[in-house]
Formats: sequence, C-alpha cells, structure tokens
Amino acid sequence: MSWRRKDLLDIETLTACEMRLILDTAVSMKEVLTRPVKKLPTLRGKAVTMLFYEPSTRTRVSFETAAKILGADTASLAVAQSSVSKGESLLDTAKTLVAMNADLVVVRHASSGAPHFLAQNLPIGVINAGDGQHAHPTQALLDIYSLREKWGDVAGRKVLIVGDILHSRVARSNAVGLTKLGAEVVLVGPPTLLPPEMAYLGVRSSYDFDRELAGAHAVMALRLQLERQRSGLFPSLREYNRLYGLTRERLAKAAAGCLVLHPGPVNRGVEIMSDVADCPQSVIETQVTNGVAVRMALIYLLTGGGAVEDVVA
Repeated sequence: MSWRRKDLLDIETLTACEMRLILDTAVSMKEVLTRPVKKLPTLRGKAVTMLFYEPSTRTRVSFETAAKILGADTASLAVAQSSVSKGESLLDTAKTLVAMNADLVVVRHASSGAPHFLAQNLPIGVINAGDGQHAHPTQALLDIYSLREKWGDVAGRKVLIVGDILHSRVARSNAVGLTKLGAEVVLVGPPTLLPPEMAYLGVRSSYDFDRELAGAHAVMALRLQLERQRSGLFPSLREYNRLYGLTRERLAKAAAGCLVLHPGPVNRGVEIMSDVADCPQSVIETQVTNGVAVRMALIYLLTGGGAVEDVVA
C-alpha cells in the first residue's frame, strides 16, 4: 500500500496496515543508521520545522537528526525567545513558518488537540510530537517497532504498561497501537493514577502489579509526571516504588526474556531500578535509536516519498 495521509496526529486514526507500512519503512531507514556515512540526498530542498511549546530533548533531537539524515533542512523555534512570548497565536506562528516555505511542521504542545487544529488550518503536513495528555504517536510507533524487532510480531504478546497512566499520552497511544496489532495490553498503576474510564482504550486495567507480571512478555515503566500532577495522588515516592517500581525480583516473575521499556527520561530508583534499566533485557537505549529510524520513515512518507528501495540503495 502507499501512504495517502497529509498528517500524523494520533494512533487512533491509523489502520493496522498503515502502522505496518510505517514500521516496515523504518526497517529500511534503520539500515542507513549503520552506515559509516549517515546521510541521504532524498529530501534535499525540503524544510522541516520543529515547533516545540514544551521542553524536549529526545523527541526534538530525534526528529532533527532524522530530517538531516534524509537531507532536509531543519529549523527549530525556541518558543520562549519567539513572538509567542509577545502573544502571537499558535496559528499565526504556524502560518509564518509556512510563509517561510516549510514543508512539514513537527509540533509539541501542552494543549490536547493543538496539532489537529494546525492540521485543519495549514496546507502542509503536521506531525504530532506530543499534545497535552492526549497522544504521542511517534513514541508509540518506536516502542512497537522495538518490540517487533525482538519478536517479529506483537500479536499474542502480553504487554504491561505501568505507572502514571492518568497523565501519560505515551500510555494511551501505545495501548491503542499494540491492541490494533493483536497484543494483550494491561494498564497497571495505583487507583489515583489509573482512572476507570481508561476502559475506552479497549484494554484491561489492574492495580496489582505483582499479579499481572505472570506471563508478561514486556513491561513498559512510565515516568511519574510530577510536573502535571496535583499533590496527594500517592503517599510518597518510596511507597510508589514499593508497590509499582520495576525491580529484579519483579522482573523474575514475568515470562522468560521479558523485555523492559521506558519512554524516558528515566527516574532511576522510582519507577525502575538502575540494575533493571541496564540489564540485558532492557531495550531502553535501543528505543532511542529506533526513534530516529521511525521518525525518518514518517518524515519520508509525509513528504511524498516513493519506493523505499530507491532511497536506501
């Protein structure tokens, strides 16, 4: 199949076939990352702009690296030093970028729905790099890619997503994406961070981490998003770690070879212990590398790329 969308806004609107196209394209893109010269002329003359209204290191640098490897020019808007600080609207800022001949905008915003608003009002492509507590589609795609790389297919696998589900756009996007591809997803966390309405995602929820570890093929530990939380959601970080921290003892209860994931940044000693984050079953560093490959695939597809074989040859 060929890519026909202008934007990448969430996982919900993608079909399983479209997800597989992105992931299969990323396989070819990752091969480029192993070459001595990591540079392609594919998107020479194209311009990709990073519009980040929230702090970001991994996601922003990953997108910039992906675009540059494909040969595109990149620009990154420092919002605090831009006209946004003077009251310029999101739409006016984006229109300015279009007037400067940007071909694609990558946007991260604290307000859920901001990328969708831009996509409806701009003629160029928009990639959602995280909007509020709603969605983080590229993170979900790179996580799924990392699992597929190890397993070949995620169908029939049990994946636990553990921690601050309430505030996590990563959890929402992963739950939808993994379920579409046939995985069993269980959301795990304390009652204050795992609201009952999460059932709308079509996955199972549980407050008992130790019980759910039985038969788990992968565990994704989520960062406690203290900057988004109000106080009183759990007694203390020590108590949280005692009940929901991923330790060696807990990992031993899962299926043999259970993979360990984390979207980063990692709070070592809170949601995951250092010896687990660095253990052979951990794919946390691999997720970062795979993020570049997946974002290369998306930038390529959204800027009208043709046959992948012609790109990587």
